[in-house]
Amino acid sequence: MGPVPYAVLTTDSDLARVPDALFPAILKTARMGYDGKGQLGVASAEALASAWQALQQVPCVLEKRMPLIAECSVLVARSRQGDCVNLPVQLNTHVEGILARTEVFDGNLAPDLTARAVDAAKKIARELGYVGVLCVEFFVVTGDDGKPGLVVNEIAPRPHNSGHYSIEACDVSQFSLQVRTLAGLPLVQPRLLAPAVMLNLLGDIWFNSGELRTPEWDQVLALPGVHLHLYGKLEARKGRKMGHITITATRIEDARGVAQEVQSILGLWH
Repeated sequence: MGPVPYAVLTTDSDLARVPDALFPAILKTARMGYDGKGQLGVASAEALASAWQALQQVPCVLEKRMPLIAECSVLVARSRQGDCVNLPVQLNTHVEGILARTEVFDGNLAPDLTARAVDAAKKIARELGYVGVLCVEFFVVTGDDGKPGLVVNEIAPRPHNSGHYSIEACDVSQFSLQVRTLAGLPLVQPRLLAPAVMLNLLGDIWFNSGELRTPEWDQVLALPGVHLHLYGKLEARKGRKMGHITITATRIEDARGVAQEVQSILGLWH
């Protein structure tokens, strides 16, 4: 896949130079945009001006909307000596621009796409001369030939939300890999010990009853294979990441079944 068509907006005159072929598109602020913030869908050239005004006319990038099939990410760890290992490819689901769910199991992506994603992530780390844990997020899109292809969507130079499952599901977690790269310790290729589903916990679930209350952790922890992580944040706010739950099981179907129960108990998205 080639680069995504885009246009840069910094002044009013830039609006008139945007080609119609870019629409429908996503308008993104050049800075301080994350977890769905600083992004607006723009269906046509007529809607572009009002969307830019809604983003306070700060410098923006207008990207053509891609024919999205799925989203995935690859975490690699690279040493100062150039050794590089990777976690299994993560299949991700976003809701309103925020990572909601990650599934990791053998065959979660076609083998050729898995190999291409891992190779691309390692090449990016190598070309950057990067040392540490690096996450590369990809769009899986329909190519011009009608076949699935990959487009790099985002690069995060750090341990990443989509890799939190590795604490329980892999024999080496992304955090252990980060320590090894920075301390000059040997890197070993992580192995997936069990299929896993990770669910992000946003502050919204503290307000499901209309008022602030503690979620039903006891019911969640009574389910098999559930691992609860809370981040110690003192204030729950809607849209704020407060923690995550990882569900491990012998089969991905079993992990998905428990994840569905967790979602029902906590009132998570479905």
